Amino acid sequence: MATLSFKGKTFVQNHHLSVKYHQLVPKKDKSLTDKVNLNDNLIIHGDNLIALKALLPTYAGKIKCIYIDPPYNTGNEKWIYNNNVNSPMMQEWLGKVVDKEDFTRHDKWLCMMMPRLKLLRELLRDDGGIYISIDYNEEAHLRSLMDEIYGEDNYRNTFVVSRVKKNIQEREKVRTVNFGYDSVLFYAKADACFIGPPKRVHKKAERWHAFDAPGIRPTMEYELFGKRPPKGRHWMYEEEKANEMIKQGTLRKNPITNSIQYLLKASEFTLLDTNWTDIQEYDSKWDFPYGEKNVELIKRIIGMFDEPNAIILDSFAGSGTTAHAVLDLNKEDGGNRKFILVECEDYADKITAERIRRVIKGVKTAKDERLKNGLGGTFSYFELGEPIEMESILEGKKLPDYMELARYIFYTATGEEFNPSKVKQGKNFIGETKDYEVYLFYEPDIEKLKKLALTLDTAKKLGAFTGRKRLVFAPAKYLDLNDADLIEKHGLKRIEYCQLPFEIYKMRG
Repeated sequence: MATLSFKGKTFVQNHHLSVKYHQLVPKKDKSLTDKVNLNDNLIIHGDNLIALKALLPTYAGKIKCIYIDPPYNTGNEKWIYNNNVNSPMMQEWLGKVVDKEDFTRHDKWLCMMMPRLKLLRELLRDDGGIYISIDYNEEAHLRSLMDEIYGEDNYRNTFVVSRVKKNIQEREKVRTVNFGYDSVLFYAKADACFIGPPKRVHKKAERWHAFDAPGIRPTMEYELFGKRPPKGRHWMYEEEKANEMIKQGTLRKNPITNSIQYLLKASEFTLLDTNWTDIQEYDSKWDFPYGEKNVELIKRIIGMFDEPNAIILDSFAGSGTTAHAVLDLNKEDGGNRKFILVECEDYADKITAERIRRVIKGVKTAKDERLKNGLGGTFSYFELGEPIEMESILEGKKLPDYMELARYIFYTATGEEFNPSKVKQGKNFIGETKDYEVYLFYEPDIEKLKKLALTLDTAKKLGAFTGRKRLVFAPAKYLDLNDADLIEKHGLKRIEYCQLPFEIYKMRG
């Protein structure tokens, strides 16, 4: 496999690993739900690289379908490079607009995309897939980058969708052909990813259709209603089948044209190939200044994953089309799909979330009855908070709350999903896997932290031994876990002490 080289690659290849976990701060006033929580539909405002890292403890390996519409890097989008990587060259790039005059714009785009695509892969289920809209400016680079991160064997295909064509006068000379389409790249995470063939949904009524077909098959040239098939043609089915259809009333002789016809059943969809030019890529119903995706495009993508409870993620959310598509599809087929949107721009509340509020409650001017009456649903709105700086915990700086630290520790120690409903803070229990029970002795108060420790008394309160290793995170330990007699006497089997913060990192190594 050919390897893609670009400036800055060595600095961003593992940048996603060094991104700090940040707190996700709930915003009740911007949410549309009775109870803000991370298991709801989500809209997250903040840098999407940081937000994706913050989602890992809850959603790693849980996302069925990812759709993203990143900057196409045309030179006109005015996107800003913001990967804060420890490199003089990339520090020079930081915070600057990428435009057509920037000779390193392709390098910057690839440096921006690489860590995000790696985190997105961690969030995908093994049977999940990712769809990426792109145009000719970066399509070749993106294919190479995706081959490297997701594996070229996991490239499944490219779909084409229509875009607005610019009028070109016949007398004009142009540098390139006017592209009338954009691409949607589809990669699976692994072999386990299967999809249904794409469909265009419609409602076709029953209709009568000619019963003869081209070709010569002597066994199908029998007489029907006193007629033989036209010269060079034959009937569509064997005589026995035709007689059954006559009895059922689905084969007849048309009294007006005297032709033989059969009843073609109503159909609800047409199977499609990779040519999706029946869909216009962008829509303009929501006055989004940067161009908004067509709801039908996203519905078609999600619909290929025939799973009514799937989680759909869009980390370049824009106007919120992906959430709209999820809610519309749920209303259409009774599904319970969930969306997660991430938007870094300041319009996350006033445009992205506001559109979803209106879609849920109802848009009175809409022509579609479902949208007019409201699609229903809820969402919880979060903003990115402070990073969880483990080294500062014992110094009392920027102390996270108990649940945020529990989420961070549980995922980092076990690599598995954190379930807030399993937490029993009074017993210091934060969750379990098939191999571990995990405990956290912690309070966001420096004076109380100084007194928290794993002791004989607190160890005995962990409960009966279940056969799993018990990981205990605490600032200090006053218990000799190497004393075999003590361990046997008090039933303290398989307790492993992990001092905050330093031993968190080695647990999965």
